[in-house]
Amino acid sequence: MSISHILLIAIVALVLFGPKKLPELGRALGKTIREFKSTANDLMSGLNDSEPQPQPQPQRKDVTPSGTNPSGSQQAATGGTSQQERPAADSRRLPD
Repeated sequence: MSISHILLIAIVALVLFGPKKLPELGRALGKTIREFKSTANDLMSGLNDSEPQPQPQPQRKDVTPSGTNPSGSQQAATGGTSQQERPAADSRRLPD
């Protein structure tokens, strides 16, 4: 809608309802819209509360067997396996 359309609607409303009744109609319209928005928000929050919350999935352990490394210090630092010992495609892990 352009400004000329809005101006035309305002003039028609002023002529139909008069300058005393127009502010009352504006307040009533504002209250109605505010009440509608609050009811819609309450309804939406009620729907969100009734939906079951997804349970957090436990973290999966890496079940890949660790390689044998002569120096135990590197195994302890890397958690038992190094990047060089793992195969390129780790197909032994559990599927997601």
